[in-house]
Amino acid sequence: GSAMAAVRDVEIDPEGTFKYILVRLQRPGGQEQRDIVRGTKAAEFHNHIFEKVNPEMEKLGYECKCLGGGKIDHNSKDKKIKVFGLSTGYGKADHSVTVEILKKVYTDYEITWSDDKK
Repeated sequence: GSAMAAVRDVEIDPEGTFKYILVRLQRPGGQEQRDIVRGTKAAEFHNHIFEKVNPEMEKLGYECKCLGGGKIDHNSKDKKIKVFGLSTGYGKADHSVTVEILKKVYTDYEITWSDDKK
């Protein structure tokens, strides 16, 4: 599916610490699926991110499922990203999966994760 390829793997703020969610996209009744990362300081709660992503993806014909959340600390100056924390509502995303997705986009970054809350 070229439409699925058109969906960006990662959309996160260029700088700062903010909430993020890991979202699974799937074609209804289809086998094709992929996971994407979305995060922004504009979201006070994790569900605010999902509520924005979900309708966008439904328009493209995908079902969305939130696999969990956490926080991202994006330091663009030092080219470092830290993934940590969890979402109260969605539970903790598998940060190791998130890191692999981030690495596809931020190829020259040092990207790490931990289960710490801060």
